[in-house]
Amino acid sequence: MQTPATPPEPPQGHPIDARRERPRDTREAILEAALDLFVEGGYHGTSVPQIAERAGIAAGTIYRHFEGKEALVNTLYREQKRAMMAATLGGLAATPGAPARVLFRRLWQELAGFARDRPRAFAFLELHHHASYLDAASQALEDQLTELGCALIAPLQAKEELKPVPAKLLVSLVLGALTGMVRAAREGHLTLDDATIDAAERCCWELVRG
Repeated sequence: MQTPATPPEPPQGHPIDARRERPRDTREAILEAALDLFVEGGYHGTSVPQIAERAGIAAGTIYRHFEGKEALVNTLYREQKRAMMAATLGGLAATPGAPARVLFRRLWQELAGFARDRPRAFAFLELHHHASYLDAASQALEDQLTELGCALIAPLQAKEELKPVPAKLLVSLVLGALTGMVRAAREGHLTLDDATIDAAERCCWELVRG
């Protein structure tokens, strides 16, 4: 009996069918492609066919997973926002009842670590967090993050460990400073290393401490 011939491997540089190269999870491939393109060209500068091409699928396939581009950007926003919340709040949960100085440092390190480790996700959230196409669920998640920050701040203000100004102002100051630092690093003006992150944390602590 003859052994069945083994199909030859494609030669170097052979254009293998995109379907064979596509990740098993098509939905994840769509989200990854959308993340890249929404960061590169913005929401309005990105089309569904461009996302499909980047993901290596037919444009119609996207509509099997999402109703359209707006549903896609909102799904992506919520997934990335939840990932950032999990990273930061998980760190804070490890230091319950700690003084403001310890909590602030931990929060800053977790947020900066997320921005450094997941630069596309952080850039996407920065670009889209006030966009008109975010739906009620996405906006509610943004509000939830702000409220969690305010809930953390209130008892520390009561102990005079943080400045007695509106909690949302403190949240805005800290997030604005973090975003500015990350943007400067993305533009090549800073290196987002441990020394830079620590120096920025010390400066921001001076802004908010009581």
